[in-house]
Amino acid sequence: MKALFYTREYPPYVYGGAGVHVEYLAKELAELMKVDVRCFGDQNSETNQLNVTGFPFENSIFDNSDPKLKSVFKTLATCIQMNSEKVDADIVHCHTWYAQFAGIVTKLCYGIPLIITTHSLEPLRPWKREQLGLGYEASSWVEKTAIEMADAIIAVSEETKVDVLNHFDVDENKIQVIYNGIDLKEYQFTTSTSTLDEYGIDKNKPILLFVGRITRQKGIIHLVNAIKYIRKDVQIVLCAGAPDTPEIAEEMKQSVAEAKKGRNHIFWIEKMLSKPEIIQLYSHADVFCCPSIYEPFGIINVEAMACKTAVVASSVGGIKEVVVHNETGILVPVAQQKEAPFEPVDPDQFSRDLAAGVNKVIENPELKNRMALAGRKRAEEKFDWVAIAKEVADLYASLI
Repeated sequence: MKALFYTREYPPYVYGGAGVHVEYLAKELAELMKVDVRCFGDQNSETNQLNVTGFPFENSIFDNSDPKLKSVFKTLATCIQMNSEKVDADIVHCHTWYAQFAGIVTKLCYGIPLIITTHSLEPLRPWKREQLGLGYEASSWVEKTAIEMADAIIAVSEETKVDVLNHFDVDENKIQVIYNGIDLKEYQFTTSTSTLDEYGIDKNKPILLFVGRITRQKGIIHLVNAIKYIRKDVQIVLCAGAPDTPEIAEEMKQSVAEAKKGRNHIFWIEKMLSKPEIIQLYSHADVFCCPSIYEPFGIINVEAMACKTAVVASSVGGIKEVVVHNETGILVPVAQQKEAPFEPVDPDQFSRDLAAGVNKVIENPELKNRMALAGRKRAEEKFDWVAIAKEVADLYASLI
């Protein structure tokens, strides 16, 4: 078999969980078959079984377009360019709406089976209208068209499968739940502390860590607002960048400034850190916090668990299938608005509950250590990329 991947993100241009997923899945599948990855960028590499080709996203033809629509137009143009080279694969596999138009064209023009992995769903991310304007209607159309014409859909959690059935007209038999995975050899506890030293983080004081984009979906503003309820001796490390819009970037800036008025030791790292740097932070954090208001899976929680870090996370989406409450971490319930934008009904209470979970772990070293060991064990048992790649390969074979 030969598989063709279409993706926006691929190293070195990875900013979210979907890009992490594609990188490791492609690597493991290449142990089983030939894999052709076509992505946004200037990548160009080839090994025995894995070929990676980047296609330019920037295009001067759209320089005078509506600022909110530029991204949509450039995305669709890149998807067409991805089809400009001959397709000789047996399967086309798309990741996120950004690459799904490429898959639509390939399925129609080459007649090969189309697989969609649902890393997230546009109907459940209405805040993207802030970012794309009416381009959100275009991204939603692309996603709906791709999912409903797909030969198979991979849902990254049982909760995501339910969401697909609720929002799209698809045959349930076409949906298979296959979790995200992790490279357990790479993501493991390290004694190295150079990254902590570089940013002046005290290794002898408790550390709360967040890793993620500045977006409504990740709930980071709720965590920043929770800082005032967290023990004063806890250092707050926020690895947060790539804001969706100037507005949320400014909101984040103001929220952090407000939080700093009441305490010291808040470290906001805006640049994209390397994996070894992130692994150091995971390894030495006492608690990792994931305050997402929408999360189909939440691979960052697995990364933290694999590095033996207790997790405090919102009890939403696929997180409930990753983090085991009171075993590998603490799940924080959040009463959400039933209609878009699905924000907490009581944001301050949600922030207080996040802080209570963090404080509980910090104040109970025995509980923290037990969760750390249980998290690593669960990562080893449930989220190994080698086994997950075999599931995906079996799904490919069933469609050919």
